[in-house]
Amino acid sequence: MAKKGSSAEKRHRKSEERRLRNKSAKTAVRTSVKKFVSLAQKKDPQAETALKEMIKKLDTAAGKGIIKKNAAARKKSRMQRYYNTMKSAQ
Repeated sequence: MAKKGSSAEKRHRKSEERRLRNKSAKTAVRTSVKKFVSLAQKKDPQAETALKEMIKKLDTAAGKGIIKKNAAARKKSRMQRYYNTMKSAQ
């Protein structure tokens, strides 16, 4: 049995804090993507601001290493393309 205050317990505590923080950031990214897609489908003028917000969240998450940089770039590219096709279809 580990001693009270052992470094293993602290590592576990810290990894749990990081896990929850990362989970929160990933959830925020997914929510912003869903928000953007729903606004773009409705051809809402606020879709552009939602796209910018989504890109900001993706860049932040990628910068912190929560998601991979290429995954963020891929998602941004696809969403920008989607926005452009929706805008040109108007």
